[in-house]
Amino acid sequence: MSSISPADCFVDVCPLDVLPLGMGRAFVIEGRSVALFHRRSGAVFAVDNACPHKGGPLAEGMLAEGRVVCPMHARRYDGITGECDQLGECSVRVHSVTIANGIVRVGIRGDGQDSEGVG
Repeated sequence: MSSISPADCFVDVCPLDVLPLGMGRAFVIEGRSVALFHRRSGAVFAVDNACPHKGGPLAEGMLAEGRVVCPMHARRYDGITGECDQLGECSVRVHSVTIANGIVRVGIRGDGQDSEGVG
């Protein structure tokens, strides 16, 4: 779960059961393409869908040890912090996630900025 800012406004995205375990799925949330991942542990995290390295679609990547693996260049991004495993590479933006009554909700900042939660 991400940390939640008081400014976060949560948007209902999908039922939890439509997210395949161990895989990602892309959604457009408030005009931004976001990749949601459902870990085998049951946890869900959200990151921007575009790899900051070359813009690859992260939702099409695999999960490996809690990291999203970019399908284009195999860069790995931590699902909690967004940090890349390659020194000097940019991090991917992470978004707050909650699950309420089986519905996955993603946090969007009320001030127009995106949530920068921790996983």
